[in-house]
Amino acid sequence: MRYGYIGLGNLGGKCAARLPRGEGRLTVYDRDPALVGALVALGAERAESAAALAGAVDHVITCLPSPAVSEAVLREILPVMKPGATWIEMSTLGRDDVLRLAGIAQGAGIRMLELPVTGGVHLAARGEITMLPGGDADLVELHRPAMEAMGNRIFHMGPLGSSAIIKVITNMLAFVHLKATSEALMLAKRGGLDLRQSWEAIRASSGNSFVHETEGALILNGSYDIAFSVDLALKDLGFALAFGREFGVPLDLAAATEQTYVAAKAAYGGAAQSPMIAKLLEELLGTDLRADGFPARLE
Repeated sequence: MRYGYIGLGNLGGKCAARLPRGEGRLTVYDRDPALVGALVALGAERAESAAALAGAVDHVITCLPSPAVSEAVLREILPVMKPGATWIEMSTLGRDDVLRLAGIAQGAGIRMLELPVTGGVHLAARGEITMLPGGDADLVELHRPAMEAMGNRIFHMGPLGSSAIIKVITNMLAFVHLKATSEALMLAKRGGLDLRQSWEAIRASSGNSFVHETEGALILNGSYDIAFSVDLALKDLGFALAFGREFGVPLDLAAATEQTYVAAKAAYGGAAQSPMIAKLLEELLGTDLRADGFPARLE
């Protein structure tokens, strides 16, 4: 099968690079020609527009920054997608967005598979990211080889809309954990402990988390560079809080964490790296959280 991939940013570019290339098996498009060029250098075909891509491939994958952009791209590609094609949407969308956009696609005879992922850009680069498909079981099986090329764990969450919920839950937990690990590291520093030894002790303890091991290391390096912005965090926390209201679940920690990200946006801008919520605490207390031996980016 020939796939087209639209949206080659931090995550999309890494996922697209894991798909089979050469002999027309992968065509790519992004508004940034440099991002396209990087994939073409690996053997992908270049498309001059989203519509040109959609007309040349069997199935289209998108990984885009917002529901509005996803809808705009969908409306551009639908008129030229081939009969029997699947639209595979890897962007983080709200459940209502997924169902509404699936309805638009269905009206044009195109089926949708939602495919959010979780684990971070560094795991996407290694083909080890977790994939969370939602939609009809036959579509999941049809595209399983492509998912196995991009990730190493696949969980079919149920019908369309199911994956949007679990993706928001996993991101909500990550942001809460990031706030918690920032506070924990600051306690260690202000308590006179060696930060590297403290990070190692936490990693070996019952208080460990994936976020502590990854984003905690980037805080201690001082780069904060997880390739995920404050604006994206606020978008996902907004989705989580909306689900809380809809399902009648009080989300005290998520609400408090959202306010921390609001403060980070005011201080550093929405494009700032999401772990910079730790920098808010560093500046408030006049105490940095640096330690030797930690990477500037995750590999």
